[in-house]
Formats: sequence, structure tokens, C-alpha cells
Amino acid sequence: MITLEQAKVGREDKVDQQVIDCFRRSSLLLDKLVFDDALVPGGAGSTLTYGYQRVKTPSTAAFREINKEYEPQEQTKEKHEVEVKVFGGAYEIDRVIEGTSGKASEVAQQTEAKVKAACCLFQKTVIDGDSASDKKSFDGLDKALRGTNTEINAGSYIDISTAALLDQNYKTLLDLLDEFLASLSGRPDCIMANTSMLTKLKAAARRAGYLTHSEDSFGRSVDSYDGIPFMDMGYYAKKNDNGTYTEMPCVPIQARTIGTDEVTGLTDIYAPVINITGFHGVTVKGKKFVSQYLPDFKTPGAVKKGEVEMLAACALKNSRAAAVLRNIKIK
Repeated sequence: MITLEQAKVGREDKVDQQVIDCFRRSSLLLDKLVFDDALVPGGAGSTLTYGYQRVKTPSTAAFREINKEYEPQEQTKEKHEVEVKVFGGAYEIDRVIEGTSGKASEVAQQTEAKVKAACCLFQKTVIDGDSASDKKSFDGLDKALRGTNTEINAGSYIDISTAALLDQNYKTLLDLLDEFLASLSGRPDCIMANTSMLTKLKAAARRAGYLTHSEDSFGRSVDSYDGIPFMDMGYYAKKNDNGTYTEMPCVPIQARTIGTDEVTGLTDIYAPVINITGFHGVTVKGKKFVSQYLPDFKTPGAVKKGEVEMLAACALKNSRAAAVLRNIKIK
């Protein structure tokens, strides 16, 4: 088991350490996530597939009468597999650009930007990843939590799309939020949503006196709900048909059919309990967990390539180790 902070300690290269710190600074989720580094890449019979059992039905207890037996009942589990995926990105820099960039190194800027993009891709996939439709990705929480006991408010919606509706409905929202958090097997490590949803949630928490503040690993202020930090899942860049890019929230805002109504502007809130028996990351053993390849301007060639890469996926071993609060209308 390893965290990004622990992975940094084992690196002698200062640039490696800086890149890992950049991943941690760019994502509260990645900073908190523990990874089972059980997979060994390379060699005969090696695989990037991580198999595990997900608890579906808990074990129960009961009273019995004298001379009568307990009714047998077992905890049930379901076999799951997830493949560690390779993700990141590359950039190219002309040696003249780097040579004239001074202290504001173009390599450093491009590397940091690529790390942030990789974090956003990971966060998007944690939410809506679907290996059936994109075999290069892993399954996310949206898929894993459908139809479970920790999917809250799936059949209705609450409207907080305006200040007036937020004033009217914020107590209902917070009641649902408490129900959502109570459905988990333990105290969650963060509350994950898009920027617009978190803005509304902070306003509701402020009205009720439950907006608290803490600090992250880098001393930055983090807003929280009753001590549970908010995690802004951010945006990812979607490439359009004409070659331009549009920033889209990692937790989508979309239209859905609720009952017989077509409702626009709906989004969800997620919360994970991060530990090795609940929700956690999966990666390979060794230094390939996070890698960076810097341009080498000492060799011939005017334009050089740099890359940033991570090998990771996520596993949900207990359906009560993550929850989703559905259908909050924010637009």
C-alpha cells in the first residue's frame, strides 16, 4: 500500500519529487488516495489486472430461542476486476523557446500543465469512467453505484438553481446530504462535486452554520461541510470537431428524465471512504507509478518531446465505501 506522498520519498531525482508534488497539489483526491501497489509489471506471466471481491450483502445477527437454531445468513461478495490504466500526455518544445524562456522555464510550465490535465482526466474517470465504452479507461463511481443502497435520491430531484430556490430548499438539500453521508460505512474523506455544485453547497452550509475550514497538506485553506473537505473535481478539455477545445466539468451537468419530466441542469455529489478495504487506488509496484520524461536539448534535433505518465485505476471493495447523491438542479 502506498500514497503519492510515500512514493515521493523513494525518489532521489528532485524533478521526480516535484512532479509527484504537482500531482498532489493539483488533486485533493490523489493526495488522499491510498494505492494497492500489488501488481508487478514485466516478466513472464505479468498482468495489469487487479482482481478483488466487492461486498454486496452485509452479514446479519439475530436473537434465537432456546433449543432453536439461528437462521443461516452469509455476507455475499461479487467478483470484480480492474486493469491498471496508462494515462498522461506529451508536449513538444523548440530548443530556442526553452533557451530564451529564462527563469520561467517552458519545460516546467508544460510539465505542470500536463500533470494538471492528467489529474483532471483521472478525476473525470473516477466519476464517469466506463471500460465497456472506452477500453482504455477504468469504471467510475457513477457506474459502480447504480442501484446500490448508497445511491440516494435517484427517483426525484431538488431545485436550488436560483438564490430564491436555494433559500427555499437548502434545508431539504442538507437533510438529503446528511442521509447521503449516513449511508456510508464510515466518515468520508471528501465530498466530490463540480465547481457550480460546490458553490451552492457552500452557500447552503453557510446558511445552516455547517461551513467549516481546514488546511490541506500544502497549507492551503480548504472549505468543508462539518469537517468533511469539499473536493472540486474541476474541468477537463474536450476536443471539438473543429479542433478547438471546450472545458467541461468532470462531474457532468445534464438533462435527465425524472418520472415523466425532462429536467435540465442536474448534477450529482459523490463521497468516498478511502481505505484498502473500501475505495482505493490500484497501481504497479516500483517507480513506474508516476513517470516524467524531460526533453533532452543536448542531442541533435530542434524540437524535443516531453511526457508525463501515471499508471493507476480505482477499486471499490465495499458498495458502502462510496455514495452518490443524485439529481441536484443547479442550472
